[in-house]
Amino acid sequence: MRATPAFLALLLAAPLAAQWLNYPTAGVPRNTAGAPDLKAPAPKSSDGKPDFSGMWVPADPLPCDGINRVCTDLPISRQFGNIGAGLEGGLPYSAWAREEIKRRATQIDPYSRCISPGGPRMHLLPTMKKIVQTPRLMAILDEYNATYRQIFIDGRPLPEDPQPGWMGYSSARWEGDALVVDSLGYRDDQWLDAARSPLTGAARVTERFRRPNYGTLEIEITVNDPKAYTRPWTVLVRQVAVPDTEMLDSICLENEKDVPHLPGK
Repeated sequence: MRATPAFLALLLAAPLAAQWLNYPTAGVPRNTAGAPDLKAPAPKSSDGKPDFSGMWVPADPLPCDGINRVCTDLPISRQFGNIGAGLEGGLPYSAWAREEIKRRATQIDPYSRCISPGGPRMHLLPTMKKIVQTPRLMAILDEYNATYRQIFIDGRPLPEDPQPGWMGYSSARWEGDALVVDSLGYRDDQWLDAARSPLTGAARVTERFRRPNYGTLEIEITVNDPKAYTRPWTVLVRQVAVPDTEMLDSICLENEKDVPHLPGK
């Protein structure tokens, strides 16, 4: 049984027993002891492009206690609390954003109220993600409230007048071994992190997905949101592969009773 961060115990009521949590994943490279070899070369899809398919969980991209390594042993990435963690000078908030952050100080994080985080924050949730990739579509499935995101790789243009949504609209293209994803059409009231950093309907987000080896997924995220930030900014999010496991139901929306018990309420 894989561990769940302690602070999520109230939020994510996973079943105590489930099938396929220890079933070997087909095609995983393994060492002589039979354990997954996460440093093996990244797999390729049928069209010769890097294949991002698999189960993933966030890893902290910052050094652990001064040691130059990825903090895969942490229960949650520090970017969940502050997506700009490690960014020199922090996020370049506009005057509007600073006032909005103050206003949100009296609110409960929408994530704690079972509302979809959406946008780039989806990459930071401590729940498992499954990527399913085809030559024309990449789908990201998240255990949290059975959330999904579609990234189209079929050359379609982004909509000119989109109906705002949690995940926005995403169209991608290949640049070498990087999948470059452009997205827009977000709701105007989203939070990027627990620090209440805003994402507005004016935002355009560019993500560059890379898989340098079997066990590592790197997502370089650039947010260009002129309403909330004085300039575009870029952060690197890392995820680690989690072979030999599967998705679990983690439906926060069902009879949610957590908010009255949250610290600081």
